[in-house]
Amino acid sequence: MDPSDTKATSISSDFEVASLKNPDYVRKFDRVIDDLQDVYSHKIRPLEKAYNYEHFSSSAPLGNDDIAAKPMVLLIGQYSTGKTTFINSLLKKSYPSSHIGVEPTTDRFVAVMDNPTERVIPGNAAAVSSALPFKGLDKFGQAFLSRFQVSQTPSPVLQNFTIVDTPGILSGDKQRDRGYDYTSVIEWFAERADLVLLLFDSHKLDISNELKAAIHALKGHEEKVRVVLNKSDMVNQQQLMRVYGALMWSLGKVVHSPEVMRVYLVSIWLEKPANAFDDCRALLDSEKNDLLQDLQQLPINAAIRKVNEIVKRARLARVHALIVAHLREQMPSFYGKAAALKQLSENLPQEFKIVSKKYRLPMGDFPDIEKFREGLIGMKFEQFGALNEKLLLASDEVKDASSRAVAASATSFFVYRNNGKAADGFRGRG
Repeated sequence: MDPSDTKATSISSDFEVASLKNPDYVRKFDRVIDDLQDVYSHKIRPLEKAYNYEHFSSSAPLGNDDIAAKPMVLLIGQYSTGKTTFINSLLKKSYPSSHIGVEPTTDRFVAVMDNPTERVIPGNAAAVSSALPFKGLDKFGQAFLSRFQVSQTPSPVLQNFTIVDTPGILSGDKQRDRGYDYTSVIEWFAERADLVLLLFDSHKLDISNELKAAIHALKGHEEKVRVVLNKSDMVNQQQLMRVYGALMWSLGKVVHSPEVMRVYLVSIWLEKPANAFDDCRALLDSEKNDLLQDLQQLPINAAIRKVNEIVKRARLARVHALIVAHLREQMPSFYGKAAALKQLSENLPQEFKIVSKKYRLPMGDFPDIEKFREGLIGMKFEQFGALNEKLLLASDEVKDASSRAVAASATSFFVYRNNGKAADGFRGRG
């Protein structure tokens, strides 16, 4: 970040979102959450356990706290792209242990949450707390937990969603040995996040190997991802057009999707730099309002998003069960199991196609072949029973149960405090 970032000045306006404290919302939201918790524990989790879904996937079993958790915003980007400044601008203050500078400053994952008093909860304590939705993080080991913390501070904004700040990624190939699997951690948070903001600096568009791996970890969650081109007023109008084109070209090489990602052109500062350009101010203000609108919609759509995630998980667990059952049928009863497993592993693309055709499943629902192949190493298929039609039928019923939750969550849960207008969280900046 530029040196001007280091001056923490107050942002004068309020970032107002529909409050999770609204009594009518809380009552209906809790009803939806109760339904989803029941659906997961009785219709999805038994299927996951029967076919060891979490062994093949990065998805840890969901607890009631995970399902009931507030919406989450995940920030990813190279160092000094403005991730911490973005959070401080929303909160109108610094959160505990935050630091801003021109050098890489955020060296850990930080979950910024609401609490009446300011405090910092270390990673080991946060990962075992029943009051926090981070229980699954202990699987990444002590090296990660020592680089994870929960920073709590009183904030109206944080009453509505949690923000996760991530370590800045070094540019080029100057990667550090973090001591833990950074990409897998990103994948864990992305699965639980409601919105993923991928931040770039107008002067820093190169995509390093680690950033590329992090973007690939977002596969399957493309609908959550928004790209933020920050510090857009540090270049003039003509240069901004070229920067935008260069960014889209760079993203096109690493994001293998026909859909174009939404890119917000903004400049988020705690104090305006003297060398900022104002020739695109109207555009930047409009883009800023669109970004804020996205954030405002999070609590409004929280219930529907949770329904969507439960339905998606049920669908993937069902596909996984059918794959495992199919592979089990191909295994010999007594001799040659190791050789047969090796052959099945090598022929996974063909086996996936057979399962897809047999059960009329879209290939887009199938897991990553390499990850599934890793999960097969040392697998003993005799521990799995034959295809359990009862469990599959229960997972199919998730759609019906979830449709009722969608109908409930589609009612008017919220009352906008700002009469439906996009709130200005970064006044004076585009």
